[in-house]
Amino acid sequence: MISVEEARAQIAAALSSLSTETVTAARAFGRTLSQDVVANRSQPPSAVSAMDGYAVRSADLGKGTFSLRGESRAGAGLDTPIGEMQAVRVSTGARIPEGLDQVVIQENVEISGNTLTTDDLANPGRHIRPAGSDYEDGQLLLEAGTILSPAKVSLAAAAGFGNIPVMRRPRVAVLATGDELVHAGETPKGDQIFNSGTPGLSALIFSIGGQPLSLGIARDDPEDVREALASAEGADLLITIGGASVGDHDHLRSVFTEEGGTLIFEKVRVKPGKPAWFGKLGDLPVLGLPGNPVSAMVTARLFLVPALRTLLGQPTALALGFETAVLSEALETNGDRETYLRGVRDGATGPVRAMAKQDSSHLAALSEANVLIRRLPDAPSCKAGDTVEVMPL
Repeated sequence: MISVEEARAQIAAALSSLSTETVTAARAFGRTLSQDVVANRSQPPSAVSAMDGYAVRSADLGKGTFSLRGESRAGAGLDTPIGEMQAVRVSTGARIPEGLDQVVIQENVEISGNTLTTDDLANPGRHIRPAGSDYEDGQLLLEAGTILSPAKVSLAAAAGFGNIPVMRRPRVAVLATGDELVHAGETPKGDQIFNSGTPGLSALIFSIGGQPLSLGIARDDPEDVREALASAEGADLLITIGGASVGDHDHLRSVFTEEGGTLIFEKVRVKPGKPAWFGKLGDLPVLGLPGNPVSAMVTARLFLVPALRTLLGQPTALALGFETAVLSEALETNGDRETYLRGVRDGATGPVRAMAKQDSSHLAALSEANVLIRRLPDAPSCKAGDTVEVMPL
């Protein structure tokens, strides 16, 4: 068996970033930038008004009445030379005419015909956004590998990127195995159960930015498994669920080897998830997850999510997102495997406790958990008030 860190490192070493594509800004949310976004002009490109009002020379304030001299509007600035004791009507976002350096808001003026009076005092720069106050020409705005939030999409568009270069979505095939499984919505027979692994993993893949491709359920028959593996052609990563143990009806690993697959590691020193394995079938990376639903979802968090981040060219720090939390209840001494306990944390920064049900088949308990509590091999017991590492779910 290898450690969790060793398993992650070996998976990452077998992967490389995918190709890129271009999408419209309107469809870029959640995608991963494939190249830096650099400003090709300053924003704003010139000094603009922050308020509706009148632009004046600050040095003229307190000297008497101003004469009005046209209007500067957003997108239609005024280029006429402005003399002393003259004011220009400006709207929010309008370019400030040359030589003027203060805006008097419209609530603070009195207009009579073509003249303006105000009691405002000189305050150079008042209500004016200087050129480049948001960002400068040539400034790095977004780095390659950035996940595009709505605000970041808006920033890229503001920089002139109507089409945004992004990483292609990883095509992730998901194959469940076992005669005991039927698809949700079908009628189970006898001791059959619903396939919960494929929908759960597909949702996780989609949430990270991948494109899940269900290969259905392979029955406990070598030829059915062989056919299912062949159907993964064209995927960037294949995820298998179950079928990797040493039982008489577990054929996945043996068929994988018969088809020329190379096993990179088998079994990980982790709980739950010890049967997890990884290899390559030709150029196709294959990550095998345990059949128990909780084990599959926990190992997916530990190995699948970092793999997707690697394929997308995202920073590896995003993959796990460990935080520290204070225990509200004691924990026993841990065993010899790195262990991930399903836990509940009060709010985003509150105390955490391990849930009572930790069996790898208890999916209902996992659905109520909002963190995984990380326990290193042979970690000593912890008391309430001690600090532990947690991974938000």
